[in-house]
Amino acid sequence: MFVSRSKYEEKEAQVRKLEARVQEALDKIDVLFHAVGFVHHGTILDCDENEFSRSINVNIFSAYLMTYNLLPKMLKQKKGSIVIVSSAASNVKGAPNRFIYGTTKAALNGFVKAIAIDHVKDGIRCNAILPGTVETPSWEGRVNMADDPVKARSDFIARQAMGRLAQPEEIASLATYLASDESDFVTGTLNLIDGGWTL
Repeated sequence: MFVSRSKYEEKEAQVRKLEARVQEALDKIDVLFHAVGFVHHGTILDCDENEFSRSINVNIFSAYLMTYNLLPKMLKQKKGSIVIVSSAASNVKGAPNRFIYGTTKAALNGFVKAIAIDHVKDGIRCNAILPGTVETPSWEGRVNMADDPVKARSDFIARQAMGRLAQPEEIASLATYLASDESDFVTGTLNLIDGGWTL
């Protein structure tokens, strides 16, 4: 069963509190950067209704809530940049045992395109970053949970055409560009940064 309406309302209330604090503290919002994700391991048969709902809530609903609540301020300014961290493991490339993760990240890619086209004439830009595997504490944790962490690490690296993982600073550089006025003519793009994984 999907998460109850009360759970949605609880999350909405938290976001509205954040929005109120942001509105009070800031005269304007130039950039909304959304980098949230939960990686579920498994096929559709490993993904029960609770896992499905959890992934939807974390990976998609959070982007909706933040954008829904903060976009109006950008619209009043007639300018703003929304940057969403999605994934190469999405509608771009299927990854084994990433059923719900890939599904939700594909939805985020559609989310970006929809926001971009709906608000292109309002001065709002929306773009996505689609990383491959990034060497983060979260990734380290997943590797260390494997039956054979050494093999898991080696397998992750082997699927990268460049023979290494992305570094967080590389993703941050792309995010900075997409958030800045240097990318003022860029909107609705899905920017792969995956070391050649999708070639």
